[in-house]
Amino acid sequence: MNDKKITLENPLLNKIFQIINNSPEQKITFSQYMDLCLFDRTYGYYNSEKNIIGEEGDFYTSASLSSDLGELLAVQLYQFWEILDKPDNFKLVEMGAGNGNLSYNILNFIINNYPDFTTHIEYIIIEKSAILKEKQQKLLTAKFAHIIPITWTDLNSIPDNSITGCCFSNELIDAMPVHLIRFSDNKLEEIYLTEKDNTLVIKYDSISQEKILEYFDIIGIEFNSNFYPKNYQTEVNLEAIEWLKQISDKLKKGYLLSIDYGYTADKYYHPQRSEGTLKCYYQHRHHNNPYVNIGHQDITCHVNFTALEKYGELFGLNTLAYTKQALFLMGLGLGDRLNELSNGKMSLTTILHRRQELHNLINPEGLGNFGVLLQTKNISLTQNKYLLKGFQ
Repeated sequence: MNDKKITLENPLLNKIFQIINNSPEQKITFSQYMDLCLFDRTYGYYNSEKNIIGEEGDFYTSASLSSDLGELLAVQLYQFWEILDKPDNFKLVEMGAGNGNLSYNILNFIINNYPDFTTHIEYIIIEKSAILKEKQQKLLTAKFAHIIPITWTDLNSIPDNSITGCCFSNELIDAMPVHLIRFSDNKLEEIYLTEKDNTLVIKYDSISQEKILEYFDIIGIEFNSNFYPKNYQTEVNLEAIEWLKQISDKLKKGYLLSIDYGYTADKYYHPQRSEGTLKCYYQHRHHNNPYVNIGHQDITCHVNFTALEKYGELFGLNTLAYTKQALFLMGLGLGDRLNELSNGKMSLTTILHRRQELHNLINPEGLGNFGVLLQTKNISLTQNKYLLKGFQ
């Protein structure tokens, strides 16, 4: 075991130190640390009073740049409803709704374009952050609640086998706390945090859970010193697996749509990616030090889409399609929106602004390269991806 000291001064540290010193082994996993940094009810980043998304925040999302993502998603959600023969109660479950922009744009588009759909949907938001939940309620309730039922809850409160509809998320899984893993001296170790002399200390020790080793077996990754460099570091997102299991339990019939940045397992755990994918975002700049700006910066990791597919199959979810956001949105009509810019009805300034908004969503070096994974439960084989606009 090797120890590495990190000396910091930050209010959240006192709570972290207290938790460490009250733990049986006087240490916590990086996953526990990341959870505190992001979601602590008092000091966590996602419970901050400041704006964290958009120009005044630390990062942009597809939903914060324009209304297009939400509107085009609404097209796909409507088609999901059509394919399932327009059930009377179709639940739309958005998980991690941020500032509420995506919800707003989806609901606004549905109400204005699909009156038949409007009367058959229930909108459910799963939100871990109390501050973000308050912002969502302020934005959505007065505008839409008298037309479409909108509720806020958590996954545990939803009865099993009760959802016919679509569960979906945009840039949610990347913020789930991860275990940090190191491959050194031909063995896997885990990164922990301890406290000494009022400083954080990084400690390398044995793997905390058997589930981590099972994870690599299931996704087909074997670490070998002939291929992997010494002190190779990466991540394992066990919370995403538990989340996937919960969704499968709640979903009676329908879809799970996940949009996020990430890789398949062979690229995620490639030997050349020796420092993993962990990134921190602070004031629109990114770096890889999660031990600064504690409680004031975002900490994210790329998504392992292979893990979502493999575990989904174990939990009863079938992978219907996997594509990139650029192709997904083009299939839903983003190309038509680009073509409309040449209709002569807009000023040059408006045309340039709209073109930039739309190109941002399909830029292959940015948001356009996001993965879009569609999984289903209890959908017949005849209701396949070739019927779906976003996956053609």
